[in-house]
Amino acid sequence: MTTPICDFVREYKEKQSLRLHMPGHKGVNLLGFEHLDITEIDGADSLYEADGIIAESEANASQLFGCDTFYSAEGSSQCIRAMLYLACIGADKKPLIMAGRNAHKTFLSAAALIDFDIQWLYGDKQDSYLSCSISAEYLEKTLKNSERKPSAVYITSPDYLGNTADIKSLAQVCRRYGVMLVVDNAHGAYLKFMPQSQHPIDMGADMCCDSAHKTLPVLTGGAYLHIGKTVAEKYIPVVKNALAMFGSTSPSYIIMQSLDMANKYISDGYSEKLGQFCDKLKNIRNKLSAKGFQLAGDEPMKITISTKSYGYEGKEFAEILADRNIVCEFSDPDFLVFMFTPEITDMQLDFFADAVCGIPKKAAVTVLPPVQQTAVKAMSVRDAAFSPSEEIPVEKATGRVLAAASVGCPPAVPIVVCGEIIDEKAVETFRYYGVDRCCVVK
Repeated sequence: MTTPICDFVREYKEKQSLRLHMPGHKGVNLLGFEHLDITEIDGADSLYEADGIIAESEANASQLFGCDTFYSAEGSSQCIRAMLYLACIGADKKPLIMAGRNAHKTFLSAAALIDFDIQWLYGDKQDSYLSCSISAEYLEKTLKNSERKPSAVYITSPDYLGNTADIKSLAQVCRRYGVMLVVDNAHGAYLKFMPQSQHPIDMGADMCCDSAHKTLPVLTGGAYLHIGKTVAEKYIPVVKNALAMFGSTSPSYIIMQSLDMANKYISDGYSEKLGQFCDKLKNIRNKLSAKGFQLAGDEPMKITISTKSYGYEGKEFAEILADRNIVCEFSDPDFLVFMFTPEITDMQLDFFADAVCGIPKKAAVTVLPPVQQTAVKAMSVRDAAFSPSEEIPVEKATGRVLAAASVGCPPAVPIVVCGEIIDEKAVETFRYYGVDRCCVVK
């Protein structure tokens, strides 16, 4: 498969031209890659007006994913905002989005910028605020009883703990009610290339985003926005405008080259390599289960350990592994998350398994996480986000209205949403997860 962006940049570097254009480093290496960092010079194409090498590269990605695929150099965050903007186009009145409660905080920034209403989907059960199990039956009942028809249903799958939704069944429900299904698939770009595709678009989603950098060999910031055939005629003419609305006018050519080269990597036996690696990871899961570890989630390339049954809080277990030079993706009081790709060697897999299994089991930790409660809304996300605010200790926050979902990444999933009243249960949850300050409306 061709790599037109990479080829252009390398040829330009070989010319040793006098670079009287941006960027300011002029191709002089301080970090070692500046000679590959260019801007929209003649022939380099332009991401949001692509009709040259970037368009060719995106066409290659579209061929691999089997749908219309567009690049983002600013992660899935840019794609999420663009998807939601597209979903709201043409609404007769203020749009409504039904969304899984475990939405990434970028969903809230999109709500503040686009100004749509939200109806939260709490799902059938929640083991953590990071997960939201939404069944087809739950969604059917919600849509049937809703007073307003939403512009779209928005879910996160896979979630941070590695739980995946039954997208095929959810899509069928959405079709029956004439509602789009939009998926934050940030953690699942690789799902397209499993022996049998599990990618949201193939499962019936209308739009989804993938963070290429999370699970494919792509630099941080590389992502895809996928438009399904169901809505392609409506959205393809305006998708670049949607991305441009929320993106920098100076997207990174380094990141675009990374996306470009990934096309060649994926086309050259990646699916077979991925399938073989998943088999190896199954063996690791079986080894951990046999040792007595309780595993959570069903995503193929994550291992999530529910550590308390083994006698440890997640953060405590993560610190023990860090001393053994193993760094996890995420930990909290209950869970420990590891993300794998075929770039991990057999020797590294064995090292990981031996290190985890070498930690002795202790008496179970019996402290349970707080149960999520249905929150009370005091104002819209937009009004809260644009209100004067102040930061206060969570101990003094009871009865106040959250102004900003200032939660770090990972996991970037808010416990309380902008515009909601912080009650005693929310304060308890903040304490449990180590949050000691929050931003509230003045």
